[in-house]
Amino acid sequence: MQAAARGRRGATGRPKTGKPNPIDVHVGSRVRLRRTLLGMSQEKLGEAIGLTFQQVQKYERGANRIGASRLFDLSRVLDVPVSFFFDDMPADAASAPVDDDGPTVDDGRSGGYEPDPMAKRETLELVRAYYRINDPSVRKRLFELTKAVANAAAIEAAE
Repeated sequence: MQAAARGRRGATGRPKTGKPNPIDVHVGSRVRLRRTLLGMSQEKLGEAIGLTFQQVQKYERGANRIGASRLFDLSRVLDVPVSFFFDDMPADAASAPVDDDGPTVDDGRSGGYEPDPMAKRETLELVRAYYRINDPSVRKRLFELTKAVANAAAIEAAE
């Protein structure tokens, strides 16, 4: 009977969910957020902590868990406290069921955990480009233009 139970459950007795752990996804998205804000590539981050860029990708997606010593290394290289990786974590991520057999990639169709839209590459690149504009009046005009376009798009979508 134990062998049959092992086929359905992990070594810790927890059922497999087939999705990345939401906490791993959140921590990975915070690694990506900080790396991108610093303008650092996955390859450079990997070199700094002794990993390949593929491993960094897996961490950032939440496909692989980040151990305590690796999290400490990341905090040092990315120049943030370890707590940074857990900041702004949604309450539902902390209370989600845990799969200790290691997460798998979420195909997005199951309604799984969605990372913060502020951690998307497009958002981060936009913010970095915005702050490269040296003239505060130009930056302010761009900001106002962007808000006006967003409001117009929202009105159009509502009609």
